[in-house]
Amino acid sequence: MTSSKPRLSNKSLAALSSQVVRPTYDRANIQTGLVHLGLGAFHRAHQAAYTEQALNAGDHRWGIVGASLRAADTRDALAPQDGLYTVAVRDTDHTDYQVVGALKSLHVAPEDPAALIKTMAQDSVKIVSLTVTEKGYCHDPATGDLNVAHPDIQHDLAHPDQPRSVVGFLLAALAERQRQGLTPFTIMTCDNLPANGHTLQGVMTQFTQLARKDLLSLVSQDVAFPSTMVDRIVPATTDADRDLVAQALGVTDAWPIMTEPFTQWVIEDHFPQGRPDWGAFGAELVKDVLPYETMKLRLLNGSHSTLAYLGYLSGYETVAEAMADTALAGLIEDLMVKEITPVLTLPQGADVGAYRRSLLTRFHNTALRHRTWQIAMDGSQKLPQRLLSTIRERLAAHAPIDRLALGVAAWMRYVTGVDEKGQPIDVRDPMAAELRRRADQADLNAQQLVPALLGVEAIFGKDLPAHPAFVAAVTQALDGLISKGARASVAAMPRG
Repeated sequence: MTSSKPRLSNKSLAALSSQVVRPTYDRANIQTGLVHLGLGAFHRAHQAAYTEQALNAGDHRWGIVGASLRAADTRDALAPQDGLYTVAVRDTDHTDYQVVGALKSLHVAPEDPAALIKTMAQDSVKIVSLTVTEKGYCHDPATGDLNVAHPDIQHDLAHPDQPRSVVGFLLAALAERQRQGLTPFTIMTCDNLPANGHTLQGVMTQFTQLARKDLLSLVSQDVAFPSTMVDRIVPATTDADRDLVAQALGVTDAWPIMTEPFTQWVIEDHFPQGRPDWGAFGAELVKDVLPYETMKLRLLNGSHSTLAYLGYLSGYETVAEAMADTALAGLIEDLMVKEITPVLTLPQGADVGAYRRSLLTRFHNTALRHRTWQIAMDGSQKLPQRLLSTIRERLAAHAPIDRLALGVAAWMRYVTGVDEKGQPIDVRDPMAAELRRRADQADLNAQQLVPALLGVEAIFGKDLPAHPAFVAAVTQALDGLISKGARASVAAMPRG
């Protein structure tokens, strides 16, 4: 960092502008009630921000210990700041700033796995939450089953006291709590998985069957796995964002968070050891998350992914830039209205029209530079729940899938690793090497590329590659993308 301003820290809090919201509690006196695995931007803009409000309201049981499961960059940025960071909520013409103090301390799991396990085994810890992205669950996205061949799973089965995977850490901590005679913590995933709590419980149960059969009843019967649905757009932080925050606060923040005003959190209310009163601060506590989750995964995430691949291929760096293309914005709206909404089971009382309009407004927010490349990451893990589930229901109803198929075809074109100008695409995906190998053998020919990529059973299962209508629609869409390009393919899609 090159700024000459003092660093954000406990000592510099008092000097902040009165316009900046800051912790109202004594940070030295909060307990550790939550451990969060996957200390990325989304958690700090979402779950930690809700928990901050509970701490400010006087319930000091819920301080957070965060853990990065891979890199040390978040710890290295926030540790000199005493765990403090800024959330900048940006609308088109206004920005609000809040300094969040909920993070008590930070771990980097690979540096000292035993220390993280010990922290999770503390009696005060009632919840372990997760935002590790879809790929962090070491599972098969098409089936939801544990990928036993995953290198991290193989390592954890051989070295249970030095885990690398999420399920390995969770099981090691649960085992230590049982050894101490402590009740198990609640495990709350906040990732975009279908029925995420139930999916994680299934993966955990399968792992426990292999690693510690003696703990099988504990994991399958005694540990709560509430499902959740989370929604907030959180772009990657840039140096320009850091400069903006430094000017507003008068101090330097190495890793502030930029986000939008909209936020939603729907939670299955099943917390045997207690929880913060998140409902008092806008979270929705419900019996069944599934209808909310399905609506969000398909309308927001499915549209977002389609927009990202088509937008990137069209040369647009950000979502807002892509939405400024009226043909592309129209396609996304028609995708929502014509192909996704008709096969949704909506939450009781939901106004789906208002929800769609809110999504389009959010996508147009020029204050958020949400890069299409960022959204395009990890597509092999995202496609099954974001697009393919809707496609299966449309096919079962003998309904058209033209726009959905274009989204899948755009992903296929993207993972070839070369854009329409012949420039390399930095494809970030756990299956990138395998996808590129298949794409190279197909030689940018739709008739060859479609079956090559549909052959990845972990993404498409066995049913979709055998469905003639699906194969035909994706092949036609991909042929258009290859021969005409993304912008022309979008423009050729009829409206309404």
